[in-house]
Amino acid sequence: MNITKEQIDELNAVVKVAITKDDYQDKVDSILKDYKKQANIPGFRKGQVPMGLIKKQYGKAVLVDEVNKLIQDNLNNYLTEEKLDVLGNPLPKQQDGFDWDAENFDFEFELGLAPNFEVPLKTKKAITHYKIVADKKMIDEQVERIQKQYGKLISKSEISKKDEITGSFVNEEEEIEHKTTIELDRFKSKKAMDALVGKKVGDSVLLSTKGLFKEDAMLASSLGISQEKSEGLKIDVTFIIDEINEREPAKLDQELFDKLFGKDEITSAKDLKERIKEDSEKQFEQQSDQKLLNDVTEYFIENTKFDLPAGFLTKWIQMTGENPLTEEQASAEYEKSEKGLRYQLIEGKIIKDNDLQVQFDELKEFAKGFIKSQMAQYGQLDPQEEELDNIAARVLGNQDEVKRLSEQLMSQKLMNLYKEKANLKEKEVTYEDFVKEVYG
Repeated sequence: MNITKEQIDELNAVVKVAITKDDYQDKVDSILKDYKKQANIPGFRKGQVPMGLIKKQYGKAVLVDEVNKLIQDNLNNYLTEEKLDVLGNPLPKQQDGFDWDAENFDFEFELGLAPNFEVPLKTKKAITHYKIVADKKMIDEQVERIQKQYGKLISKSEISKKDEITGSFVNEEEEIEHKTTIELDRFKSKKAMDALVGKKVGDSVLLSTKGLFKEDAMLASSLGISQEKSEGLKIDVTFIIDEINEREPAKLDQELFDKLFGKDEITSAKDLKERIKEDSEKQFEQQSDQKLLNDVTEYFIENTKFDLPAGFLTKWIQMTGENPLTEEQASAEYEKSEKGLRYQLIEGKIIKDNDLQVQFDELKEFAKGFIKSQMAQYGQLDPQEEELDNIAARVLGNQDEVKRLSEQLMSQKLMNLYKEKANLKEKEVTYEDFVKEVYG
């Protein structure tokens, strides 16, 4: 077998594969002999079918199969040995007058080659890295929420603006009947507030859903309907009052601190606020890092210039999809996927140039950290190392989980690399300002 490459241009090449009878005949003969032993053809005893009949019936199919296997194995080895960085897979060229009855065969395959380019990590333009801080207002609101959550409920006979009410929203026509508990300060509608204040247990109030709550998402959960159905919903609902309670805030004392964080971990209101600030800013760091990763990614895509073998890739999309595509459809698919492909190449280049690798021991520790944080959400704050090892072993036995965690760990490694080497400017903002600036 002989394989040669013809370079068309920097991004396109043709590989020619020449196969002779000597390359495949022994294998074909061996398979046909096995067929002869097993063949069960009427008129002949098993194993006694003439080889001529076996060749006539199975020879062409076996030949085609073996030649295709030879091509696949040797072409893949050739691309590896020649260190050819190809995009997609080799595409066979159409050959007029190809004859499977010949003894020697010539095949040609089109290749789309990855471009050569550099990715300077020290970006020309400084990229903003947000440092999100928990300000006094946020910390005070969180303290107030904690006091409410752990406070005492005092039953009331009549609704005031400071109360929380339990009752059912009803609308027979829309098949709504849902019990819920709401704090009065969550209502946006002044008309609704005025209608509720002064009412007693057992009373019913007719409310309009339009602009009922300060947060749009509350309408769906309060009425027990889907978010989709709640959007733009303008109907009247009856609210039947079952309970009226005033929540007396919990005292900021040692009993509350121990309940929240364990015995003597926090010993004062000042310590509580510092802990809230620390925990909040750790969570904000994840959002800040994700924003930075997105911004660096966009910068590299916009500023790393290289050409792609667009014609080859369009043809590859057209020929390898699950369903047949026209040239126009394939071209549209290529345009949609081009940006993602560019970043795959850029990211691969950065990973290779900076020798970023995911080792198994690292992946195991990363998985254990992920498991530990999940367990903490359910109150398991100090799991045993053996328990973590056992759960991690089960998780890493699932290849889909290994892929997902590996991608997350590599993203973390890329983030650390960008923090170290990219041209970043830190900007300190409150969470409220971060949301306004980033999400509008």
